Amino acid sequence: MRDRWEERTQAPLLVLAVAFGVAYAVPIVAPGAAPWVHRLCTHVEWAVWAAFALDYLVRLALAPARWAFVRSHPLDLLAVLLPMVQPLRLLRVVSTLLLVGRRARMAPQITLTTYVAGAVVGLMMFGSLAVLHVERDAPDGNIKTLGDAVWWSFTTMTTVGYGDHAPTTGLGRVLAVGLMLSGIALLGVVTANIAAWFISRFDRDDAVERRRTELLEALTREVRELRAEVAKLSSAPAGAAAAGTVPAGAPGPEPRDVPAPTAPRA
Repeated sequence: MRDRWEERTQAPLLVLAVAFGVAYAVPIVAPGAAPWVHRLCTHVEWAVWAAFALDYLVRLALAPARWAFVRSHPLDLLAVLLPMVQPLRLLRVVSTLLLVGRRARMAPQITLTTYVAGAVVGLMMFGSLAVLHVERDAPDGNIKTLGDAVWWSFTTMTTVGYGDHAPTTGLGRVLAVGLMLSGIALLGVVTANIAAWFISRFDRDDAVERRRTELLEALTREVRELRAEVAKLSSAPAGAAAAGTVPAGAPGPEPRDVPAPTAPRA
């Protein structure tokens, strides 16, 4: 029952995740939009978070061992509770991203490469929007445009850190730390994935080479055995002829025609 629920809600929740991203980005990219647009985006954010929270509660209700489900999904529970404890917009963003990531990992059609690529793009996008939202109005801030925020997110995730752009507020630095750790973790996953691909490729090539070697050795043994058998069969008649004996089972000499005796003349 729980597997059926997760399978049926996978696509709608991913669509809601895209809607959440749009609703989060619009007020930051277009701060001068009409007030109703900002209110609509806020309502969409809360609605998407509520949908993922409801999904967690339904999966919890359908789980055969509920306490085990809670212990095995601590991040999901934290993502559901955080916005209710402290309804900050940033916490709502982090909570929804956690829930989206958990559901995306459960999709069988999403491979590791797709998941990592989506995580990189998502973290870069939301990290850029979040730091722009925090740093744009800071007195000493130097991240004022979306391009500056994207460049800062890229250099931070790759741990390059040119230093031309850096957050100056406390919340911006917290975002930077989270983006650094996430970037290191994702780069580690990418590196491990590439290394595993090379190792599997080499193992596959070695297996093919070992199979060819085994077949060649088996063929060599068969040829050697056939040669020994032919040599044995060839030497047996020659030895028997030299000894003047006929080997058992060999045909004897052909009988000669003996003339019939004639009667004596009278």
